[in-house]
Formats: sequence, structure tokens, C-alpha cells
Amino acid sequence: MRRYGRGAGGRPGDGAGAVAGRYVITTTALLCVAAGVVAAPGVAYADPQPPPRSLEDVHKEVESLYRKAEAATDAYNAADEARREQEKSILGIARSAAAAQERMNRLKDQAGALARAQYRDGGMPPQARLFLSSSPETFLDGISLTHKGQAATRGVMAQVAATQKTLDGYAKAASERWKTLDGERKKKENAKKEIETKLSAAQALESRLEAKERERLKQLEEERARQAQNKWLASDAVKGLKGSGAATADGKRAVAFATAQMGKNYVWGAEGPDTYDCSGLTLKAWAAAGRAIPRTSQEQWRQLPKVDVKDMRPGDLIIYFADASHVAMYVGDGAMVHAPRPGRQVTIAGAGSMPILGVVRPG
Repeated sequence: MRRYGRGAGGRPGDGAGAVAGRYVITTTALLCVAAGVVAAPGVAYADPQPPPRSLEDVHKEVESLYRKAEAATDAYNAADEARREQEKSILGIARSAAAAQERMNRLKDQAGALARAQYRDGGMPPQARLFLSSSPETFLDGISLTHKGQAATRGVMAQVAATQKTLDGYAKAASERWKTLDGERKKKENAKKEIETKLSAAQALESRLEAKERERLKQLEEERARQAQNKWLASDAVKGLKGSGAATADGKRAVAFATAQMGKNYVWGAEGPDTYDCSGLTLKAWAAAGRAIPRTSQEQWRQLPKVDVKDMRPGDLIIYFADASHVAMYVGDGAMVHAPRPGRQVTIAGAGSMPILGVVRPG
């Protein structure tokens, strides 16, 4: 019968070969674990690089950020316009309240004069003074004067009450206007923060590109605009589009002003004379033609008369995107002038290079 002895550190029945084999396996395992521990920090704490992005993806994200910034700019401009209107309203209320207070002071002086006159008469009731009068004529005259005095007193007191009510109304109106003004200021500040956040993100994306890539990005942007313009010109929407001869005198003046601003930088919230945003440019162009229009592209779209795209003429305003967040001025021959976005200058481009919402006519 074959017998198995106990090896050093072995179990009963283990042979020397089995024990040695187990040592080899254990040592190998320990070495693997040790190697893993040494290598682990490099694996666990490595900062993996994001996969490279195509220039097309960067272009889409940058354009999206700039579009959101422009929408926020419209909100900023609207809040700023509302703030100015509220400030004018508060100033008007203050002037009216001052006039009412001056009237109140005069009425109080009149009431005081009546009170002093009664005091000088010794406080005797008018009826008693009449009873003690020396003649019928004096008695009758006294009755008439008494009635007049009482009527005057009642009239003054009624005017005092009405003026006080007016003053209270002005105070309430001013309080409401201040609340509205505070709300518009908060809207403006929130819009400003959103604009700055979106612009910073877009600029950070662009800054990570090499100079050659930035140039290619601009070329890609221009190519996309050309493709959109060609597609628009071939569409039924512009068949029979009238030329520049249809411009009115005011329209020509507006176009002349807008095109004279070419090369000036886009700055959000700007209305000239050195920088513009999109609606600031159209606002000032039509102001130069003698016509006031709303400040923002959204209000220009909402308030101004709409015309069909194929009927537009130079000076008309083209509103872009579903949220009406961009505006340009048609200059004829399928082109428009506009302030595109931050980092760009006022320029002429194809009228169909962006999605058109509609066209409005200031005059």
C-alpha cells in the first residue's frame, strides 16, 4: 500500500510536489496583486481625454450658444425698455403728486383763513349774530353772507378731501410702479447673466481650436449660409421677388444708414453709434428715416405690419428663427444687412441664409 507523508506546511496526505506546486501558484498570485496595486493609481486616477470632436459638431454647438445668447439679449433689451418706461411713468406720477400737494397746501391755507375769520367773530354762532342785528337789511345781508360762507367752507373741505384722495392714489400708483420697475431690473440682470454664460461657453469652445481650425470654422459657417441662401433663392417663396426700385424714400434712408454701419462690431444691448446688436441697428436705421419702431426683434415682429416675403422691398425688416430672436434689413436683390453676433461685424449677407419667420414693414 502506498503511503503519503506530511510535508512541511502540508496537509496530511500531501506530497512534496503538491506543496511546491501550491507555493508557485500562491507566489504568482501575490506578484500579480502587487503589480496591480502598483499599476492601480495610474488606471484609477488617469484623466481620460475626451474623444476628438468634429468641426461640424463644434460649429453646431457654437451656433447654438450664440443663438441662445441672442435670445437672452432680446429679453435684456425688452427689460431695459420696460425699465425706462417705468422710470418715465414714476417721474410723471411724481410731478402730478407735487402739483396735487401744492393744491392741497393752498386749500389748507384757505381753510385756515376761514377758521381765523370765525375766531375773530368771537365764536358766536351765525344765527345768534343775525338775531342781534340792528336792522332788517343787515339781517338779510347777514343771512346771505352766512350761506355763502358756509358754502365756501363746505367747498374747501370737499376739495381738500378730493385732493387727499388724489394724493393717496398717486402714492399707490408710484408704489406699484416701483415694484414693476424692480421686477424689470431683476429680469434684465438675469438676462445679462445668461448672455454672459452663453458667450463665455461659446468663446471657450472657439479658443480651444487652433488658428487653422478657427479659420475652417468660419469657412464652414459661410458655406452653410451660402447653401441656405441658394436653397431659399430656388424656392417658391421668392418667385417674383421685387427689386430695389420698389423702395420708398424712407426705406432708402433707412437702408443708407444701415449699410453705412458696415464693419462696426456687434455688441449685445448696443444701439450705436459705434457698436450695435441686431435690433439696435434696425431701430437706429429707421430712426434716421424719421420713424420710431420697437426696440427688440420680437416686438418689431409683434407690432409692425407683416408683408409676404415675395412682396418685401428695401427697408423692410426680416425676422429670423421661430422665437423672432434675430432681425435684419432687406436691401434688395435677395440680400440683407445685419449685425450677426458677437465676434462679427455689421455686414451684408444673403436674406435666406437663416430660417425666415416673416417680414415686417415699418413704413
